[in-house]
Amino acid sequence: MSSGGSFPTYWPWGRPAGAALACLTDADLTGGVDDPAHTFAAWAAKGELALPAPGGGQTRDRFRALAEVSAVDLALGRLVEGHTDAIAILAEARRQPPPGAVMGVWAARRRDADVTAARHRGGWRLKGRKPWASGAHVLTHALVTAATDEGSALFEVALARDGVTVVPGTWAAVGMAMSDSADVAFDLWVDDGCRVGPPGWYVDRPGFWFGSVGVAACWLGGALGLVRALGADLATRPADSHQLAHLGAAAARGASMARDVTWGAARIDLDPLDPDRQIRPVALEVRHLVEGGCLDILTDVGRAGGPGPLCQDPAQARRAADLPVYIRQHHAERDDEALGRWLLTEASPEGSDR
Repeated sequence: MSSGGSFPTYWPWGRPAGAALACLTDADLTGGVDDPAHTFAAWAAKGELALPAPGGGQTRDRFRALAEVSAVDLALGRLVEGHTDAIAILAEARRQPPPGAVMGVWAARRRDADVTAARHRGGWRLKGRKPWASGAHVLTHALVTAATDEGSALFEVALARDGVTVVPGTWAAVGMAMSDSADVAFDLWVDDGCRVGPPGWYVDRPGFWFGSVGVAACWLGGALGLVRALGADLATRPADSHQLAHLGAAAARGASMARDVTWGAARIDLDPLDPDRQIRPVALEVRHLVEGGCLDILTDVGRAGGPGPLCQDPAQARRAADLPVYIRQHHAERDDEALGRWLLTEASPEGSDR
């Protein structure tokens, strides 16, 4: 898998080096990985995915690591982000992950698919289907949201047990196909100790928005991987002025997005307890800017490279297919509406006293 090793390395934070994520080797940076899900699972089981906790003063380094691994392979970055987010969530709840656990966060919902949790024999009966569960075959544990009579609750679920079933054929997309994503069906009992935090805690805590910026860091990395590969391609053949212009525009957009993510990290570290609930608009702004930048880079890279890399370079074709799927975790106008509503209520003098 090519990633741009022959191109003079462009990276907004300096040369991408394995130091940001210790398990990333020089070979990974120049050659990529062939099996993202199992590579991720091996790293996680060995404890090689330890990142600085969000809000602990090194959030910039955390987001840089997520961006770097996503530039190598976006499906790999998606899985690493889920595992490290699960670890951060447990830390917020003052809990330790199981030894050697390979973890993820399964919180997505569809109108036709969600998990419910009902009180049952001193514990909970989880029943239903969780869509878009990344790492469905390789995770050992997942933090799973479920609807209860008291509101949404979060449960730590060991997956290697009866009552947890990966539903085949539930990921039709070419993009992010290597992220081992599928619907997972639940019909099992868990004890009360598996519940993480009170009802509503998962989305109410500051870390929910810290994690949403971490996802944007992965989008950024996926876009920069495209730019690096384009540069490597153009370095091997004569490039005309239009191709060079698109390369320059894509690189500048990547640098701008990196500054947006770095600004988000600085705001998180400035006030990690977020008593005034200021992190949500920061996260929404960063995600809006990075999503737009990714769309611009997809256009520039496609126009500069032409159809050749998209048809003949499997790695670049996968990058171009993966990124549009992953950035759809941004809810487009719905997220922009949420930001606008916040600006007219919480951020206004009238709203600030509510």
